[in-house]
Amino acid sequence: MLHTPRPTLSKRWWQHPALVITTLIIFPPAGIALAWASRWNRSVKIVATVLSGLWFLLILTSDPEPKPTDTAKPQAATPSPSASPPASPGKPPSYIGKTLKVAKTAASENGYATTSHDASDGDAGQWDTDNWHVCFQTVIDGKRPTIDFGVVRTEQRCPARDGQPIPWPTMPNVTGKTFDQAQTIVRKTGVETITATSAYTDVTVPADHGTWLVCFQNPEAGESIQHPKNATATLALVETGTGCPSEQYTELHPDADQASPDTPDNSSRPVKSPGAFCSPAGSVAVSSTGKPLVCGPASDGRNRWQS
Repeated sequence: MLHTPRPTLSKRWWQHPALVITTLIIFPPAGIALAWASRWNRSVKIVATVLSGLWFLLILTSDPEPKPTDTAKPQAATPSPSASPPASPGKPPSYIGKTLKVAKTAASENGYATTSHDASDGDAGQWDTDNWHVCFQTVIDGKRPTIDFGVVRTEQRCPARDGQPIPWPTMPNVTGKTFDQAQTIVRKTGVETITATSAYTDVTVPADHGTWLVCFQNPEAGESIQHPKNATATLALVETGTGCPSEQYTELHPDADQASPDTPDNSSRPVKSPGAFCSPAGSVAVSSTGKPLVCGPASDGRNRWQS
């Protein structure tokens, strides 16, 4: 026996849910009639009838708006303060070069919302707004105009365009200059830590070495210095009037370490050059002139022969 499917009843226009709901709100009596003629289930029809009936009773029992009497003077309409649209801020001043914290505060006082992004090819977040400075700014129109600040860290230079790599400084060539001159030049790159060492392993750099000359440098001239604030430049020096060695880590007096003729008082001590590296700490020796020397930490923290 074949099963014959039940015919699908087409929905009448007055059974459309949107029409029924609208009529329940605007004219409840007609809406209730349409609700019961719709295809809604019984429970939905009951709920719709109760809510629409309560709404209809509320309309009937509410007091009508009192009409003004002939003797009453009409009140002048007072516009609501919120009716007038907020004044749009004018063109913002340039905040380029200011810290992100200062720029955000000033822009907010001028009526702008603010946002920021890394202006380099990186994607770092700006958690500490004091450590970033503004390179670019763009006004974004909207319900409240917003300024988008393109920023980089305070020790970094602005890229040529928003989103390009940071143009890191390069190490200048300071060989042949005095330590004081070289230090002034290197600091212009942003490098804050500059150390001095001797170009000869058997010579100690004194505390006052401002006039000593630079023979070698690290980083090399032309080398890119990334994050210069955290970088260190090391300059190898010689005393004025002393020539630079052909390469680093050589001795100025290589023959001074050879044993000298025995002397009555120091026959068992080796002859060493003052300032040369030594080990272990506590070892004893004599200079070529017979002066007693002891191996111990020097000003650079390394063990050297000292009188």
